[in-house]
Amino acid sequence: MTSWFPLWLSLRVSAMATIFASVAGIAVAYVLAKGRFRFRSLIEAVVTLPIVLPPTVLGYYLLTLLGVNSPIGKSWERIFGAPLVFTQTAAVIAASISALPYVVRTARAAIESVDARLEAAARIAGLSEWQVARVVTFPVAARGIGAGVALGFARALGDFGATVMVAGNIPNRTQTLPIAVYDAVQSGDLDAARVGSFVLGAIAVIVLLIVTQISGRKL
Repeated sequence: MTSWFPLWLSLRVSAMATIFASVAGIAVAYVLAKGRFRFRSLIEAVVTLPIVLPPTVLGYYLLTLLGVNSPIGKSWERIFGAPLVFTQTAAVIAASISALPYVVRTARAAIESVDARLEAAARIAGLSEWQVARVVTFPVAARGIGAGVALGFARALGDFGATVMVAGNIPNRTQTLPIAVYDAVQSGDLDAARVGSFVLGAIAVIVLLIVTQISGRKL
């Protein structure tokens, strides 16, 4: 590859997206695991939607939501003086949305697996629900939550369809590594495509090994 900018941008975008997806995803996972309310199934379906939607369709929805003619796009441009789409910020948003369901589903399963008797004992000891979550639920479910965060990072790193729709393919500006690989293939630069694919594959294998190690350990 003639430039490593796509790799560094992908890592930066994925790291930021993972932070946002983790904060929102763990909160949503806890609510879905512990809450009992009417629209819980609807919220779960909406959060899971990025998994089943074609990436380009997800990108189209995001482009409609964040574009220059949308309320969000107009507000962003009025505040910051530039459009939101076709920026690195848009790439972070797209990667966050793509990663969110992986964090939510894995974290929810981990939270639901926590022994209810441990939580009940903490409540009897006088702890509030937030304290029970902080002292008991999250520490016990930490490995499962960590696996979800790692999967979210891998998904954010590999996002293509949604990112290219809202962030575009601008070299040295918004071109992430998956987009650079596609661009290299299209232009016939197979050596660059091979290197980029190897790097993405290697990172994916490392993340999956981490997930396997985390999930395989017993508390």
